[in-house]
Amino acid sequence: MADHLRLGIAGIGVGAAEILPAMEASPDIDLVAGADVNREVLERFQSRYPGTRVYDSVEGLSADPDVDAVWIATPNRFHAQHAMAAARGGKHVVVEKPMAISLAEAEEMLEVVERSGVKLLAGHTQSYSTPIRAMRRIIQSGRLGRLCAIHIWAYSDWMLRPRTADELDPSQGGGVPYRQGPHQIDTVRLLGGGVLRSVRAMTGQWMPERPIAGYYCAYLEFEDGTPATIMHNGYGYFLGAELVPWGTSRQRYTLEERGRIRKQMREGVRNEAQDKQDMRIGGRVENQIFRESRPAEWVPADLGMVIVSCERGDIRHSAHGLYVYDDEGLHEIDLMGERGMGMAQRRAELDELYEGVVLGKPIYHDGRWGMATLEVCLAMVESARERREIQLSHQVAVRSDYDAAWELQI
Repeated sequence: MADHLRLGIAGIGVGAAEILPAMEASPDIDLVAGADVNREVLERFQSRYPGTRVYDSVEGLSADPDVDAVWIATPNRFHAQHAMAAARGGKHVVVEKPMAISLAEAEEMLEVVERSGVKLLAGHTQSYSTPIRAMRRIIQSGRLGRLCAIHIWAYSDWMLRPRTADELDPSQGGGVPYRQGPHQIDTVRLLGGGVLRSVRAMTGQWMPERPIAGYYCAYLEFEDGTPATIMHNGYGYFLGAELVPWGTSRQRYTLEERGRIRKQMREGVRNEAQDKQDMRIGGRVENQIFRESRPAEWVPADLGMVIVSCERGDIRHSAHGLYVYDDEGLHEIDLMGERGMGMAQRRAELDELYEGVVLGKPIYHDGRWGMATLEVCLAMVESARERREIQLSHQVAVRSDYDAAWELQI
């Protein structure tokens, strides 16, 4: 294999629109092909990336001899099917969250990947972000003593974003627990060592126009008894960015736009298909949302606000990095030099893929890691339905050499 990784992307929708700028910026990645069933999207893709090849199926993409790896960004119900098709074609695989929609699918994916001799990365969670990686580094250093608790709360406008029919079907992985849960679960697991013992959760479906859960809250307990809580409210009345003095009441939409969208949905007059198409590659608002310069300051967005408590101090996000509170007072760690914080998460995913495939380094967020996070997502839904604590059995620990080569002064 050459020094560059030749990448194909399957499913050129809104998820792809988020990762494409990072692919373009990576010096080690060559985007060579794409697949989608939407002909207009394929035309836009090829117009933006002249010389790439396009396919109307993942199987066609997976047969391309010039593709080394396939990024799976198709609808959730197809993640397992498409990841296995790519693996059978001899391609390394990145699959977006959630890894699959059942543990049986995830287990079958692992079997096919291992039998095919390729590598699988469970991608697209904010556990890759620079501040979270720095939090873990501080915890591991022991400077604040033992980890005691982790709390994450998110308020977003996720439920107001345009959705296709499959995204509104819980049986196909629709709803905040499946679509946003992995961000917080991956983060909690990374910070706490990976191995959770149990989950007790509730979900909320509060909007008649959206037949999916737009809210969850969960108590997670690690094997050693360390507690964590996670919560996501995606209904968009109040936004988490308002919790910090430098934040605003805007995420994808302003306060006024959110009100207007809710009224359109109640009246049944929203053109959701067009709104969705506008966010895809070459769409009317794609540049504004995914390609314009990101704000210099961090705000609580889809991941939310993370607070880590240790025996002798606390850690949380700051505008430009982290605040660390200890017996000597308040210290800020500036992380803006680490490629900034806007695109760093997506670049880190690409780096892990490249280093794993081309340089032979470990894939840390591998299929078993992704399955462990999926298990927690499924357990939240089961716990809410049955109103009981769910014991976990597919958890895996963070590798001891995770981030060992990452040069960060804390």
